[in-house]
Amino acid sequence: MSWLGIDDTDSPSGGCTTHVLTEVIRAAGAAGIDLIGYPRLVRLNPNAPGRTRGNAALSARFGVGTGPPKRIGEFPDGPLLSFPSGAPLSVGASRELLEVAWKAVLAGSRIGEAGTDPALVIVPSLLPSSLYWEAVRTQIDPAKVESLVQRNGGAARSEGSGEGIVGAAAAVSWRAIGATWELIAYRSSDATGARRPVSASQLAQAERRYPELFQCQDLRTRRVLVSPHTPCPILYGLRATVPDRLPKALELVAAEPIERWAIFQTNQGTGDHLSHLPLGTLRPYSSAQIHGVVADAPTVVRGGHWKFHLLERVSGEQVECIAFEPTKTLPRLVRQLRQGDSVRAWGGIAEGPTFRLEGIELLRTVPRTDPAPNPRCPDCGARARSLGASRGFRCVECRRKFPPESRAIRTDPAAPKLGTYHPTPSARRHLAPRAPETADGRSSPLRLLRRARTDLYR
Repeated sequence: MSWLGIDDTDSPSGGCTTHVLTEVIRAAGAAGIDLIGYPRLVRLNPNAPGRTRGNAALSARFGVGTGPPKRIGEFPDGPLLSFPSGAPLSVGASRELLEVAWKAVLAGSRIGEAGTDPALVIVPSLLPSSLYWEAVRTQIDPAKVESLVQRNGGAARSEGSGEGIVGAAAAVSWRAIGATWELIAYRSSDATGARRPVSASQLAQAERRYPELFQCQDLRTRRVLVSPHTPCPILYGLRATVPDRLPKALELVAAEPIERWAIFQTNQGTGDHLSHLPLGTLRPYSSAQIHGVVADAPTVVRGGHWKFHLLERVSGEQVECIAFEPTKTLPRLVRQLRQGDSVRAWGGIAEGPTFRLEGIELLRTVPRTDPAPNPRCPDCGARARSLGASRGFRCVECRRKFPPESRAIRTDPAAPKLGTYHPTPSARRHLAPRAPETADGRSSPLRLLRRARTDLYR
Protein backbone atom coordinates (compact mmCIF):
# COMPACT_ATOMS: atom_id res chain seq x y z
CA MET A 1 0.00 0.00 0.00
CA SER A 2 0.98 3.64 -0.35
CA TRP A 3 0.27 6.60 1.89
CA LEU A 4 -0.21 9.94 0.19
CA GLY A 5 -0.30 13.37 1.84
CA ILE A 6 -1.08 16.82 0.42
CA ASP A 7 -1.12 20.34 1.81
CA ASP A 8 -1.20 24.06 1.04
CA THR A 9 -3.37 24.09 -2.09
CA ASP A 10 -5.68 26.92 -0.99
CA SER A 11 -5.23 30.63 -0.39
CA PRO A 12 -7.00 33.34 1.65
CA SER A 13 -9.18 34.07 -1.38
CA GLY A 14 -10.46 30.54 -1.94
CA GLY A 15 -9.70 26.93 -2.72
CA CYS A 16 -9.90 23.90 -0.44
CA THR A 17 -7.37 21.14 0.19
CA THR A 18 -10.07 18.67 1.28
CA HIS A 19 -11.78 19.15 -2.09
CA VAL A 20 -8.46 18.59 -3.85
CA LEU A 21 -8.04 15.28 -2.00
CA THR A 22 -11.45 14.12 -3.24
CA GLU A 23 -10.21 14.84 -6.77
CA VAL A 24 -7.04 12.82 -6.04
CA ILE A 25 -9.21 9.92 -4.87
CA ARG A 26 -11.36 10.13 -8.02
CA ALA A 27 -8.26 10.19 -10.25
CA ALA A 28 -6.79 7.21 -8.41
CA GLY A 29 -10.05 5.29 -8.74
CA ALA A 30 -10.13 5.96 -12.50
CA ALA A 31 -6.64 4.42 -12.65
CA GLY A 32 -7.85 1.28 -10.84
CA ILE A 33 -6.25 2.20 -7.49
CA ASP A 34 -8.44 1.68 -4.40
CA LEU A 35 -8.89 3.83 -1.31
CA ILE A 36 -8.13 1.95 1.93
CA GLY A 37 -9.81 3.24 5.09
CA TYR A 38 -10.99 6.80 5.62
CA PRO A 39 -9.19 9.82 4.16
CA ARG A 40 -7.67 11.91 6.93
CA LEU A 41 -7.95 15.59 7.80
CA VAL A 42 -5.09 16.48 10.15
CA ARG A 43 -4.96 19.88 11.86
CA LEU A 44 -1.46 21.11 12.69
CA ASN A 45 0.15 23.83 14.85
CA PRO A 46 -2.50 26.58 15.14
CA ASN A 47 0.16 29.18 16.02
CA ALA A 48 2.38 28.54 12.99
CA PRO A 49 3.19 31.64 10.91
CA GLY A 50 2.06 31.58 7.30
CA ARG A 51 -0.59 28.95 7.93
CA THR A 52 -3.62 28.80 5.63
CA ARG A 53 -6.79 29.33 7.67
CA GLY A 54 -7.44 26.18 9.73
CA ASN A 55 -3.95 24.78 9.02
CA ALA A 56 -5.20 21.38 7.90
CA ALA A 57 -3.28 18.82 5.87
CA LEU A 58 -4.78 15.76 4.18
CA SER A 59 -3.73 12.14 3.69
CA ALA A 60 -5.12 8.89 2.35
CA ARG A 61 -4.00 5.29 1.94
CA PHE A 62 -4.18 3.49 -1.41
CA GLY A 63 -3.72 -0.12 -2.51
CA VAL A 64 -5.49 -3.09 -4.04
CA GLY A 65 -8.63 -3.27 -1.94
CA THR A 66 -9.70 -6.46 -0.17
CA GLY A 67 -12.81 -7.16 1.86
CA PRO A 68 -16.29 -5.64 1.46
CA PRO A 69 -16.12 -1.95 0.47
CA LYS A 70 -17.99 0.67 2.46
CA ARG A 71 -19.70 3.79 1.15
CA ILE A 72 -18.11 6.79 2.89
CA GLY A 73 -19.15 9.49 0.44
CA GLU A 74 -20.79 10.36 -2.84
CA PHE A 75 -19.25 11.77 -6.02
CA PRO A 76 -21.18 13.20 -9.00
CA ASP A 77 -20.44 9.99 -10.90
CA GLY A 78 -21.14 7.48 -8.14
CA PRO A 79 -20.43 6.44 -4.54
CA LEU A 80 -17.09 6.92 -2.81
CA LEU A 81 -16.08 3.42 -1.71
CA SER A 82 -13.41 2.53 0.82
CA PHE A 83 -11.95 -0.92 1.51
CA PRO A 84 -11.14 -2.12 5.06
CA SER A 85 -7.78 -3.54 3.97
CA GLY A 86 -5.67 -3.97 0.88
CA ALA A 87 -2.59 -5.39 -0.79
CA PRO A 88 0.42 -3.24 -1.73
CA LEU A 89 0.53 -1.52 -5.10
CA SER A 90 3.00 -2.66 -7.71
CA VAL A 91 5.96 -0.38 -8.49
CA GLY A 92 4.25 0.72 -11.69
CA ALA A 93 0.94 1.44 -9.93
CA SER A 94 2.73 3.47 -7.24
CA ARG A 95 4.38 5.60 -9.92
CA GLU A 96 1.04 6.06 -11.66
CA LEU A 97 -0.55 7.10 -8.36
CA LEU A 98 2.14 9.73 -7.88
CA GLU A 99 1.61 11.15 -11.36
CA VAL A 100 -2.20 11.25 -11.36
CA ALA A 101 -2.28 12.62 -7.81
CA TRP A 102 0.20 15.41 -8.54
CA LYS A 103 -1.74 16.35 -11.67
CA ALA A 104 -4.94 16.61 -9.59
CA VAL A 105 -3.14 18.65 -6.90
CA LEU A 106 -1.82 21.16 -9.44
CA ALA A 107 -5.21 21.42 -11.14
CA GLY A 108 -6.95 22.21 -7.84
CA SER A 109 -4.34 24.56 -6.34
CA ARG A 110 -4.46 28.35 -6.30
CA ILE A 111 -0.97 28.56 -7.76
CA GLY A 112 0.32 32.10 -8.11
CA GLU A 113 -1.68 33.44 -5.18
CA ALA A 114 0.00 34.54 -1.96
CA GLY A 115 0.43 31.75 0.58
CA THR A 116 -0.19 28.89 -1.86
CA ASP A 117 2.69 26.39 -1.91
CA PRO A 118 1.15 23.01 -2.83
CA ALA A 119 3.02 19.85 -1.90
CA LEU A 120 2.54 16.11 -2.20
CA VAL A 121 4.28 13.31 -0.32
CA ILE A 122 4.02 9.58 -1.09
CA VAL A 123 5.52 6.89 1.17
CA PRO A 124 5.09 3.09 1.41
CA SER A 125 4.09 3.23 5.11
CA LEU A 126 3.31 5.72 7.87
CA LEU A 127 6.14 8.07 8.79
CA PRO A 128 7.41 8.21 12.43
CA SER A 129 4.74 9.53 14.77
CA SER A 130 7.21 11.96 16.34
CA LEU A 131 6.92 14.04 13.15
CA TYR A 132 3.21 14.55 13.81
CA TRP A 133 3.77 15.60 17.43
CA GLU A 134 6.33 18.18 16.36
CA ALA A 135 4.20 19.51 13.52
CA VAL A 136 1.15 19.94 15.73
CA ARG A 137 3.12 21.72 18.49
CA THR A 138 6.18 23.48 17.03
CA GLN A 139 7.90 24.74 13.88
CA ILE A 140 9.82 22.36 11.56
CA ASP A 141 12.35 22.95 8.80
CA PRO A 142 10.89 21.69 5.45
CA ALA A 143 14.35 20.48 4.33
CA LYS A 144 14.56 18.11 7.30
CA VAL A 145 11.10 16.75 6.55
CA GLU A 146 11.92 16.11 2.90
CA SER A 147 15.06 14.25 3.98
CA LEU A 148 12.97 12.14 6.36
CA VAL A 149 10.56 11.25 3.53
CA GLN A 150 13.41 10.12 1.30
CA ARG A 151 15.02 8.02 4.07
CA ASN A 152 11.69 6.22 4.48
CA GLY A 153 11.52 5.27 0.81
CA GLY A 154 9.17 8.04 -0.24
CA ALA A 155 9.10 10.95 -2.66
CA ALA A 156 7.95 14.56 -2.42
CA ARG A 157 6.85 17.17 -4.93
CA SER A 158 6.14 20.83 -4.32
CA GLU A 159 5.62 24.23 -5.88
CA GLY A 160 6.60 27.58 -4.44
CA SER A 161 8.42 27.77 -1.11
CA GLY A 162 8.17 24.07 -0.28
CA GLU A 163 6.54 24.82 3.09
CA GLY A 164 3.65 22.50 2.19
CA ILE A 165 5.90 19.46 2.51
CA VAL A 166 5.77 19.76 6.30
CA GLY A 167 2.00 19.40 6.46
CA ALA A 168 1.81 16.76 3.74
CA ALA A 169 4.36 14.57 5.56
CA ALA A 170 2.88 15.22 9.00
CA ALA A 171 -0.53 14.07 7.74
CA VAL A 172 0.96 10.64 6.99
CA SER A 173 2.60 10.37 10.40
CA TRP A 174 -0.59 10.73 12.49
CA ARG A 175 -1.62 7.50 14.22
CA ALA A 176 -5.31 8.47 14.55
CA ILE A 177 -5.33 8.14 18.35
CA GLY A 178 -8.59 9.47 19.81
CA ALA A 179 -9.85 10.36 16.33
CA THR A 180 -13.08 12.14 15.51
CA TRP A 181 -14.85 12.35 12.15
CA GLU A 182 -16.17 15.07 9.88
CA LEU A 183 -18.57 14.76 6.97
CA ILE A 184 -17.87 17.57 4.51
CA ALA A 185 -20.57 18.46 1.99
CA TYR A 186 -19.53 20.43 -1.10
CA ARG A 187 -21.57 22.79 -3.23
CA SER A 188 -21.52 23.12 -7.01
CA SER A 189 -19.08 25.54 -8.61
CA ASP A 190 -22.04 27.74 -9.65
CA ALA A 191 -22.86 28.40 -5.96
CA THR A 192 -19.32 29.26 -4.87
CA GLY A 193 -19.25 32.67 -3.21
CA ALA A 194 -23.00 32.78 -2.54
CA ARG A 195 -24.50 32.80 0.94
CA ARG A 196 -24.75 29.34 2.51
CA PRO A 197 -28.40 28.74 3.52
CA VAL A 198 -27.72 26.38 6.43
CA SER A 199 -30.66 26.21 8.85
CA ALA A 200 -29.96 26.56 12.58
CA SER A 201 -33.22 24.76 13.37
CA GLN A 202 -32.26 21.79 11.19
CA LEU A 203 -28.87 21.63 12.88
CA ALA A 204 -30.57 21.65 16.28
CA GLN A 205 -32.81 18.78 15.16
CA ALA A 206 -29.78 16.80 13.98
CA GLU A 207 -27.97 17.41 17.28
CA ARG A 208 -30.99 16.23 19.29
CA ARG A 209 -31.35 13.05 17.24
CA TYR A 210 -27.62 12.31 17.03
CA PRO A 211 -25.84 13.40 20.24
CA GLU A 212 -22.56 12.19 18.75
CA LEU A 213 -22.42 15.47 16.80
CA PHE A 214 -20.37 18.27 18.33
CA GLN A 215 -19.39 21.90 17.64
CA CYS A 216 -22.33 22.58 15.32
CA GLN A 217 -23.70 25.81 16.81
CA ASP A 218 -22.84 28.46 19.37
CA LEU A 219 -26.03 29.16 21.27
CA ARG A 220 -24.39 32.00 23.20
CA THR A 221 -23.49 34.01 20.10
CA ARG A 222 -26.23 32.49 17.89
CA ARG A 223 -23.72 31.45 15.26
CA VAL A 224 -23.82 28.41 12.98
CA LEU A 225 -20.38 26.77 13.13
CA VAL A 226 -20.58 24.17 10.37
CA SER A 227 -20.14 26.53 7.42
CA PRO A 228 -17.00 28.47 6.46
CA HIS A 229 -17.09 32.17 5.60
CA THR A 230 -14.74 32.08 2.60
CA PRO A 231 -15.51 31.53 -1.11
CA CYS A 232 -14.46 27.87 -0.99
CA PRO A 233 -16.44 24.86 -2.28
CA ILE A 234 -17.44 23.62 1.19
CA LEU A 235 -21.14 23.96 1.98
CA TYR A 236 -20.85 22.67 5.55
CA GLY A 237 -19.06 20.11 7.71
CA LEU A 238 -20.65 17.97 10.41
CA ARG A 239 -18.29 16.79 13.18
CA ALA A 240 -18.97 13.70 15.29
CA THR A 241 -17.31 11.24 17.65
CA VAL A 242 -18.37 8.28 15.48
CA PRO A 243 -18.63 8.11 11.67
CA ASP A 244 -21.71 5.96 11.10
CA ARG A 245 -24.26 8.58 12.22
CA LEU A 246 -22.99 11.25 9.85
CA PRO A 247 -24.76 10.16 6.63
CA LYS A 248 -28.04 10.06 8.57
CA ALA A 249 -27.41 13.54 9.99
CA LEU A 250 -26.67 14.76 6.47
CA GLU A 251 -30.24 13.92 5.46
CA LEU A 252 -31.59 16.28 8.14
CA VAL A 253 -29.56 19.32 7.07
CA ALA A 254 -30.99 20.34 3.71
CA ALA A 255 -29.41 23.60 2.59
CA GLU A 256 -28.93 23.43 -1.18
CA PRO A 257 -28.12 20.66 -3.70
CA ILE A 258 -24.91 18.88 -2.65
CA GLU A 259 -22.39 18.26 -5.41
CA ARG A 260 -20.44 15.65 -3.39
CA TRP A 261 -19.68 14.63 0.18
CA ALA A 262 -17.06 12.58 2.00
CA ILE A 263 -16.27 11.48 5.55
CA PHE A 264 -12.81 12.28 6.92
CA GLN A 265 -11.08 10.89 9.99
CA THR A 266 -9.69 13.85 11.95
CA ASN A 267 -7.69 14.93 14.98
CA GLN A 268 -10.17 17.72 15.72
CA GLY A 269 -11.19 18.02 19.36
CA THR A 270 -8.22 15.97 20.60
CA GLY A 271 -6.10 18.68 22.23
CA ASP A 272 -3.05 17.13 20.57
CA HIS A 273 -1.37 20.52 20.14
CA LEU A 274 -0.98 20.87 23.91
CA SER A 275 1.91 19.51 25.97
CA HIS A 276 2.90 20.16 29.59
CA LEU A 277 5.72 22.72 29.49
CA PRO A 278 7.59 24.74 32.16
CA LEU A 279 7.29 28.47 31.60
CA GLY A 280 11.00 28.79 30.90
CA THR A 281 10.71 26.51 27.85
CA LEU A 282 7.94 28.40 26.05
CA ARG A 283 8.98 29.50 22.57
CA PRO A 284 7.34 31.57 19.80
CA TYR A 285 4.74 29.71 17.72
CA SER A 286 4.35 26.94 20.30
CA SER A 287 1.33 25.54 22.15
CA ALA A 288 1.34 24.27 25.72
CA GLN A 289 -0.44 23.61 28.98
CA ILE A 290 1.06 25.60 31.86
CA HIS A 291 0.53 25.75 35.62
CA GLY A 292 1.06 28.41 38.27
CA VAL A 293 -0.48 31.09 40.45
CA VAL A 294 -1.90 34.48 39.53
CA ALA A 295 0.91 36.96 40.22
CA ASP A 296 -1.03 40.24 40.08
CA ALA A 297 -4.46 41.75 39.77
CA PRO A 298 -5.93 41.17 36.28
CA THR A 299 -6.33 44.28 34.12
CA VAL A 300 -8.58 45.08 31.19
CA VAL A 301 -7.14 46.35 27.91
CA ARG A 302 -8.73 48.01 24.91
CA GLY A 303 -11.25 45.75 23.19
CA GLY A 304 -12.48 44.06 26.37
CA HIS A 305 -9.52 41.65 26.63
CA TRP A 306 -8.15 40.78 30.10
CA LYS A 307 -4.52 40.20 31.09
CA PHE A 308 -2.65 38.83 34.10
CA HIS A 309 0.75 37.34 34.89
CA LEU A 310 1.10 33.66 35.76
CA LEU A 311 3.90 32.77 38.18
CA GLU A 312 5.57 29.37 38.32
CA ARG A 313 6.49 29.06 42.00
CA VAL A 314 9.30 26.50 41.64
CA SER A 315 11.28 28.36 38.99
CA GLY A 316 10.08 31.90 39.62
CA GLU A 317 9.35 32.30 35.89
CA GLN A 318 6.42 34.44 34.80
CA VAL A 319 4.43 34.79 31.60
CA GLU A 320 1.80 37.34 30.61
CA CYS A 321 -1.52 35.68 29.75
CA ILE A 322 -4.37 37.24 27.79
CA ALA A 323 -8.01 36.19 27.46
CA PHE A 324 -9.50 37.64 24.28
CA GLU A 325 -12.99 39.12 24.39
CA PRO A 326 -14.43 36.85 21.63
CA THR A 327 -13.87 33.81 23.87
CA LYS A 328 -16.55 35.32 26.18
CA THR A 329 -16.22 32.92 29.14
CA LEU A 330 -12.45 33.35 29.60
CA PRO A 331 -12.28 37.14 30.15
CA ARG A 332 -15.31 36.81 32.41
CA LEU A 333 -13.34 34.38 34.56
CA VAL A 334 -10.02 36.24 34.40
CA ARG A 335 -11.51 39.47 35.71
CA GLN A 336 -12.61 37.54 38.84
CA LEU A 337 -9.17 36.08 39.56
CA ARG A 338 -7.18 37.29 42.55
CA GLN A 339 -3.47 37.26 43.25
CA GLY A 340 -2.56 33.83 44.61
CA ASP A 341 -5.25 31.83 42.78
CA SER A 342 -3.89 28.56 41.38
CA VAL A 343 -4.68 27.79 37.74
CA ARG A 344 -3.79 25.46 34.91
CA ALA A 345 -4.06 27.15 31.53
CA TRP A 346 -3.62 26.08 27.94
CA GLY A 347 -3.05 28.02 24.76
CA GLY A 348 -0.17 29.23 22.64
CA ILE A 349 2.31 31.92 21.75
CA ALA A 350 2.54 33.70 18.40
CA GLU A 351 5.43 36.01 17.54
CA GLY A 352 5.38 37.86 20.88
CA PRO A 353 5.85 36.72 24.50
CA THR A 354 2.18 36.84 25.49
CA PHE A 355 0.45 33.51 26.15
CA ARG A 356 -2.92 33.46 24.38
CA LEU A 357 -5.44 31.55 26.46
CA GLU A 358 -7.56 28.77 24.97
CA GLY A 359 -8.88 27.52 28.30
CA ILE A 360 -8.37 27.71 32.06
CA GLU A 361 -8.80 25.22 34.87
CA LEU A 362 -9.27 27.02 38.18
CA LEU A 363 -7.70 24.69 40.76
CA ARG A 364 -7.73 26.69 43.98
CA THR A 365 -8.68 30.18 45.11
CA VAL A 366 -7.41 32.39 47.89
CA PRO A 367 -10.01 33.52 50.46
CA ARG A 368 -12.34 36.15 49.00
CA THR A 369 -12.64 38.37 52.08
CA ASP A 370 -12.68 42.14 52.41
CA PRO A 371 -12.95 44.34 55.53
CA ALA A 372 -16.33 45.95 55.90
CA PRO A 373 -16.57 49.74 56.48
CA ASN A 374 -15.90 51.03 60.00
CA PRO A 375 -18.93 50.50 62.27
CA ARG A 376 -21.45 53.26 63.00
CA CYS A 377 -22.18 54.51 66.51
CA PRO A 378 -25.54 53.12 67.77
CA ASP A 379 -26.17 56.38 69.68
CA CYS A 380 -25.48 59.11 67.11
CA GLY A 381 -25.05 57.11 63.88
CA ALA A 382 -21.68 58.66 63.05
CA ARG A 383 -18.98 56.52 61.43
CA ALA A 384 -16.38 55.39 63.98
CA ARG A 385 -12.63 55.92 63.48
CA SER A 386 -10.03 53.21 63.89
CA LEU A 387 -7.67 53.51 66.85
CA GLY A 388 -5.06 51.31 65.17
CA ALA A 389 -4.48 47.62 64.56
CA SER A 390 -6.34 45.47 67.13
CA ARG A 391 -7.20 48.56 69.21
CA GLY A 392 -10.80 48.98 68.18
CA PHE A 393 -12.75 52.09 67.14
CA ARG A 394 -14.00 55.40 68.59
CA CYS A 395 -17.00 57.47 67.56
CA VAL A 396 -15.91 60.84 66.22
CA GLU A 397 -18.99 62.56 67.70
CA CYS A 398 -19.69 61.10 71.14
CA ARG A 399 -16.29 59.50 71.72
CA ARG A 400 -17.75 56.07 72.45
CA LYS A 401 -15.30 53.18 72.00
CA PHE A 402 -15.91 49.86 70.20
CA PRO A 403 -13.89 46.61 70.29
CA PRO A 404 -11.92 45.46 67.13
CA GLU A 405 -14.44 42.75 66.30
CA SER A 406 -17.10 45.40 65.73
CA ARG A 407 -16.04 45.55 62.09
CA ALA A 408 -17.25 42.42 60.34
CA ILE A 409 -15.45 40.58 57.61
CA ARG A 410 -17.50 40.23 54.45
CA THR A 411 -17.04 37.62 51.76
CA ASP A 412 -16.89 38.55 48.08
CA PRO A 413 -19.96 36.94 46.48
CA ALA A 414 -18.33 37.09 43.00
CA ALA A 415 -15.71 34.40 43.71
CA PRO A 416 -15.59 32.05 40.67
CA LYS A 417 -16.33 28.35 40.94
CA LEU A 418 -13.55 25.81 40.64
CA GLY A 419 -13.49 23.86 37.37
CA THR A 420 -12.44 23.99 33.74
CA TYR A 421 -13.53 26.94 31.59
CA HIS A 422 -13.66 26.66 27.80
CA PRO A 423 -14.17 29.45 25.26
CA THR A 424 -17.58 29.87 23.72
CA PRO A 425 -17.79 27.34 20.81
CA SER A 426 -17.38 29.92 18.04
CA ALA A 427 -14.00 30.99 19.50
CA ARG A 428 -12.50 27.51 19.94
CA ARG A 429 -9.64 26.04 17.97
CA HIS A 430 -10.34 23.06 15.73
CA LEU A 431 -7.92 21.10 17.94
CA ALA A 432 -9.36 22.34 21.25
CA PRO A 433 -10.38 19.54 23.64
CA ARG A 434 -14.05 18.71 23.30
CA ALA A 435 -16.26 20.04 26.09
CA PRO A 436 -19.95 20.03 27.04
CA GLU A 437 -21.82 23.22 26.21
CA THR A 438 -22.82 24.88 29.48
CA ALA A 439 -24.09 28.33 30.32
CA ASP A 440 -20.84 29.48 31.97
CA GLY A 441 -18.44 27.56 29.71
CA ARG A 442 -17.36 25.41 32.65
CA SER A 443 -16.88 21.64 32.61
CA SER A 444 -15.21 18.89 34.58
CA PRO A 445 -11.39 19.03 34.88
CA LEU A 446 -9.44 18.64 31.66
CA ARG A 447 -8.59 14.96 31.13
CA LEU A 448 -8.03 14.77 27.38
CA LEU A 449 -4.32 15.61 27.30
CA ARG A 450 -2.26 12.51 26.64
CA ARG A 451 1.40 11.77 27.16
CA ALA A 452 3.02 11.39 23.78
CA ARG A 453 6.46 10.97 22.28
CA THR A 454 8.04 14.34 21.68
CA ASP A 455 11.53 13.19 20.76
CA LEU A 456 13.01 14.58 17.55
CA TYR A 457 12.58 12.37 14.55
CA ARG A 458 15.84 11.00 13.22
